[in-house]
Amino acid sequence: MILTVQQLARATDSPIGRAAPWLSPLKAAMQAFQINTPRRGAAFLAQLTHESGRLVYVRELWGPTVAQSRYEGRADLGNTQPGDGSRYRGRALIQTTGRANYAATRDGLRKAGPATPDFVAEPARLEEREWAALSAAWFWTDYKRLNPLADTGTMADFVTITRRINGGINGLSDRQNLWKGAKAALQVPA
Repeated sequence: MILTVQQLARATDSPIGRAAPWLSPLKAAMQAFQINTPRRGAAFLAQLTHESGRLVYVRELWGPTVAQSRYEGRADLGNTQPGDGSRYRGRALIQTTGRANYAATRDGLRKAGPATPDFVAEPARLEEREWAALSAAWFWTDYKRLNPLADTGTMADFVTITRRINGGINGLSDRQNLWKGAKAALQVPA
């Protein structure tokens, strides 16, 4: 699949100036993790566009809000040390959250081949474009196995993708609108 900066800008509802620095990292990540068809690319880009606020945020804004305060001490996220909630807040293009998920991302990327930093020791490294893109593509393909759902191109499967990424359907209408735009940008056949 060919991806131009114009297509990326349109697919992510972003100005070209914001999309351009992401083109190379996203193309490399998508190629490395077989997000290599227009259908897969459109669904992937729609989801990460919503998660990152249209390529603006690679770190969760921190209040902490009431919901964010609940990250602290959550064993299901691996947040077992004081301060883990904030330290392992959502990062990357698809918000990796929690010590356990930072470790899983590190380990998963290391198995895939790149010389990956230790995101548990250096959580902010997930904010770097290369790792923000690679971690999102690994999460999509290897961790959540979303390519087969993207291949169908159905709305029901797109909702399932949203649930697997978000744990619910937060922002579904925005994700659906972004998906429509990404399909048009990547010329996904009807």
